[in-house]
Amino acid sequence: MGSITKTGKKKTKSVIPGFGLSFGITMAILSLVVIIPLCSLIVFSSQLSFHEFIETVTRPRVLSSYRVSILTALAASAVNAVMGLILAWVLVRYDFPGKRIMDGLIELPFALPTAVAGISLTHLTVEDGWVGSFFGKFGIRVAYTKFGIIIALVFIGIPFVVRSVQPVLEKVEKEYEEAASMLGASRFRIFFEVIFPEIFPALIAGFTMAFARSIGEYGSVVFIAGNTPYETEITPLMIMSELQEFDYASATSIALVMLLIAFLILFVNAVIQSYTSKIVSGIE
Repeated sequence: MGSITKTGKKKTKSVIPGFGLSFGITMAILSLVVIIPLCSLIVFSSQLSFHEFIETVTRPRVLSSYRVSILTALAASAVNAVMGLILAWVLVRYDFPGKRIMDGLIELPFALPTAVAGISLTHLTVEDGWVGSFFGKFGIRVAYTKFGIIIALVFIGIPFVVRSVQPVLEKVEKEYEEAASMLGASRFRIFFEVIFPEIFPALIAGFTMAFARSIGEYGSVVFIAGNTPYETEITPLMIMSELQEFDYASATSIALVMLLIAFLILFVNAVIQSYTSKIVSGIE
């Protein structure tokens, strides 16, 4: 029971014992792991004047790297949204031999070092590789092209979509589907009018996380990209190039732009999540 204060209002006890201490520890960890490293970007970038900062982050080669990183990440995330939804559906709705193995393999990109993934994908997609030789018959190059970058980003991004959609899909009540079926709705209509509104917020969350991860990916992309300036050069490589030349101010300035893009993506995701949740609540 809560105590009564002098103003006559009932004071409710905290649900979490020692909230002040636990909250302080949480903020300390958050500051050390997230806030302080991000603030260091601003500190190093402040070594440049505003004019120098704008000139650095808007160089033609840098702008081209933004375009390559964002467009390939967007394309890969769109593919992941579709394929991740299908994979989550199969894992949740069907039982088959090797299901547990497939479910475990979904998380392999999380555990596999990105450099190993990049080298493996490059060997597969070069002209004499298994995948590259197949596409070569149709005159399509994979390695050292934007197509190759998209394949690498699909590999590292698909677990985000599957793991976002899968638990939500498991909680969808099958009674609603049975009721819609009894009322004469087709499977297509049941999916898009009963199931899809329930999993759409999770699908958007998975898409956003895959997109945010993809625009900053370096290890799995740098080998397969070919790194041709104005063609397949990604922004993380530009940052590494500046660091190798000990131009920390330029490197952190470009990194700061990528950080702002990541914050924008997360903000858009939060807005969409809030909007779709309201729509779903209204439907229910």
